[in-house]
Amino acid sequence: MNIVLLSGGSGKRLWPLSNDIRSKQFIKIFKKEDGSYESMVQRVYRQIKRVDQDATVTIATSKAQVSSIHNQLGEDVGISIEPCRRDTFPAIALATAYLVDVQGVDPEESVVVCPVDPYVEDDYFDALKALSQQADKGEANLVLMGIEPTYPSEKYGYIIPASKDEVSSVSTFKEKPSMEVAKEYISQGALWNGGVFAYKLKYVLDKAHELIDFTNYQDLFEKYDTLTKISFDYAVVEKEDKIQVMRFSGQWKDLGTWNTLTEAMEESVVGKGVLNETCKGVHIVNEMDVPVLAMGLTDVVISASPEGILVSDKEQSSYIKPFVDSFEQQIMFAEKSWGNFKVIDVEPGSMTIKVTLNAGHSMNYHSHNHRDEVWVVISGTGRTVVEGIEEKVAPGDVIKMQAGCKHTVFADTELKLIEVQIGESISVEDKVKYSL
Repeated sequence: MNIVLLSGGSGKRLWPLSNDIRSKQFIKIFKKEDGSYESMVQRVYRQIKRVDQDATVTIATSKAQVSSIHNQLGEDVGISIEPCRRDTFPAIALATAYLVDVQGVDPEESVVVCPVDPYVEDDYFDALKALSQQADKGEANLVLMGIEPTYPSEKYGYIIPASKDEVSSVSTFKEKPSMEVAKEYISQGALWNGGVFAYKLKYVLDKAHELIDFTNYQDLFEKYDTLTKISFDYAVVEKEDKIQVMRFSGQWKDLGTWNTLTEAMEESVVGKGVLNETCKGVHIVNEMDVPVLAMGLTDVVISASPEGILVSDKEQSSYIKPFVDSFEQQIMFAEKSWGNFKVIDVEPGSMTIKVTLNAGHSMNYHSHNHRDEVWVVISGTGRTVVEGIEEKVAPGDVIKMQAGCKHTVFADTELKLIEVQIGESISVEDKVKYSL
C-alpha cells in the first residue's frame, strides 16, 4: 500500500503548544502502553505499519517540518518537500511525481492520500487498504472515503452517494453547511468528506500535466513557486465524472482544536498539574517545569508552554486563532535536524537558550556578525570546533565565541548546553554558514 500523508501548517488552534515552526502533529500528547508519549504523526505512522508493515509512506510537507519528521519517525520515511505553499493540488501533484520519479513506484499502482492528524483506530487503516484495492479495480478514477456522520457538523463538506451500498457512485458534493442544512444532508444519507481518497498514480500525473507545464519531479519542484494556488477538490474532484465513495463507520476525529483533542486524551493531566476533586471535564497540558493547580473548574482546558499560557472554556477554545495571529513574539521552542532548543530568557541585548543535540549530530559550522556567544556544557560529551581548532568538551566546560568567529559543536553522546547570546542585534537571520 502506498500512502501520502498531508502534513500541513502550524495548527494555531492548539496554541501555545503549536506555532509557526512547531506544528500540532508533532506535539507528544498521547500516552503509550509503556508510559511514554507520542505525537499525532508518530501514532498514525505506527498504526499504518501495524496494519501493513510494507506500506510505502510519503509525507507531503514544508521544509520547516522536515527536521521534526526525521526526529520523530527516523530517516526511512519518504518526504515530498513543498518549496512554498501552493494549496493541495500542487502538493499532491508533487508527491505523486515524487513517488513515480524518485521512489520508482509503478504509475499503474494506487495511492491513498489522507491528512496526517486524524484520531483513528486500526479499522481506519484497514479501510485505507480497501480504498486502495477499490482504486486498483479501475471502476473509477477517484475513490473517496465517506465518513458516517455522528452529528450535524458545520466543519466538514458532505458527499451525497447515489445509493446506500458500501461502495457507491457519487451523486453530488455539498460545501460546509449550517447546522440545520447539515441535518437535511444527513437525512439524505450524506457522508462527511474527510479529505481521504485513492487514485492510480498515472491519473493524477496526467491531470497535473494538463494543468502544469513540467517534465518530471525535479522540473516540477524547481518551478513550484510559480504554480497557481488551487485545491485538489476544485482542480480535480469537482470536475471528475468517474468517482466513487466508500463508506467508513469507525472512529474518526479531527483533532484540530483543544475541544476535540482533549476528547481523545486518555488522561486529564499531561506534565506537572493537579486537579482538585471539584473539577469536572478539565484537562491540563503543561510543558513547563512548574506545577499548575486547577480548582472548582468545569469543561476548561489549561495549556502552558514557553510560548504562553491558555486558560479557556473548551467550546470557546475553538476560536483562539485570530487572537494568536495578533501575537508578535520570539519562537521559544523548535526541533532542528540535530536536536532542539528552548529559549529560557530574553532581555534587551541578550538571549539565553537551552540546546539539546542528539548523539552523533552537530550544528552547522557558522558564525554571527552581530553577537557574541557563550556555551556552558551541562551534560553529555562532545567536541567543539572554533576557528578550525577541535577540542573535547564535558559538563562544566565553557566555550566563548566572539562575533565573526566560526564555530560548531558535535555530540558524541546526547549533549546539553546553555547558550548565551550577547549583542545589540540578536536575530535568526544573523548567521553565515561555512563548509568544515
